[in-house]
Amino acid sequence: MSVRLANVQGRAALVIGDKVADVEQASKGRFGPDPMALLEHWESFTQWAAGVRSGDATAGLDESRLGPPVPRPAKVFGVGMNYRAHAAEAGLPIPSTPVIFTKFPNCIVGPRSDVEILSDYVDWEVELVAVVGRGGRGITEGAALKHVAGYCVGQDISDRKMQFADVPPQFSMGKSCDTYGPIGPALVSLDGFANPDDLAICCDLDQERVQDARTSDLIFSVAELVVFLSRYCTLAAGDMIFTGTPSGVGSTRNPRRYLKAGEEIVSTIEGIGTIRNRCVAAQR
Repeated sequence: MSVRLANVQGRAALVIGDKVADVEQASKGRFGPDPMALLEHWESFTQWAAGVRSGDATAGLDESRLGPPVPRPAKVFGVGMNYRAHAAEAGLPIPSTPVIFTKFPNCIVGPRSDVEILSDYVDWEVELVAVVGRGGRGITEGAALKHVAGYCVGQDISDRKMQFADVPPQFSMGKSCDTYGPIGPALVSLDGFANPDDLAICCDLDQERVQDARTSDLIFSVAELVVFLSRYCTLAAGDMIFTGTPSGVGSTRNPRRYLKAGEEIVSTIEGIGTIRNRCVAAQR
C-alpha cells in the first residue's frame, strides 16, 4: 500500500482515500508533525505508515488546507529540455547530458496556492517532481530509485521576460520568484505506481488541455538524474528534482501565449493527483 504524505496547515498527515490521519496523533508521538523530519527517517516512517488504516483517519480531506508536502527543501533542482517532444517543439537538439538549473526554495508553495503574475510573459510547465528520501553522493543507477522517497506534481512557473532578458539567460532567477513552484497535492511513495517511469502527465489552462504526455518521453529518467546530480552534489533528504516539462508550453506556441491574472492552471499526474493554482496580479 503506497504512502501519501500531505501537509495539512503545517502538520504532516497521511491521505487515506478522502480522509487524512494526523501523523503525530496516529503514531502516538513516535513521529512528529514536521513533514521535513519524516523525510529524514523515510524508511521507518513508511514501514509504520503502511499499517495505518482508514479507521485511523480522523478528518475529511480539505484540499484548500494543503501546503507543500515538502515545505523547506535545502536544494531544488530543475532540468531543462528533458522531454523529446519539448526539444522538438523548441527546435533544439536532444541534450547529451542533463541541463541543470536551480529553483530557489522560496518559490515552493502548496497545491492550491495562488501564482503571482509578475509580467506579461509568465509561462506554465507541468512537471513530475522527484523527492529525495535517503541522501548520498556517488549513487549508482541500480540503487538510484531507492534514494527517492516519492513523487509529487509540480509547476515550474517561468517568467520568460526575466529568463531571457540578457545573454546568458537567467534561468534560475526567472523560475524562482515567490509562488513559482507549486507542488502537491501529496508526496506519493514509489510503490504506488505500476511503472514509476511511465505516468500520464497533463496541464489544463482554464479548461483547455495545453500539455498532454507521458513521463516515458523523458530524455533522462529520474534514476539517471539522481546519478548525475549525486556525482557532483551530496543529495539530502527533502531535496527536490523538477524533472522537466513536456511539449505544449506557451512560449513555443504560434502565437505565443502566456498566463493572465484570473486564469487557473490545473496540473495532473497519473497516480499522484491534481494541483490547482489561480493566477493573480502581483501586489508589488
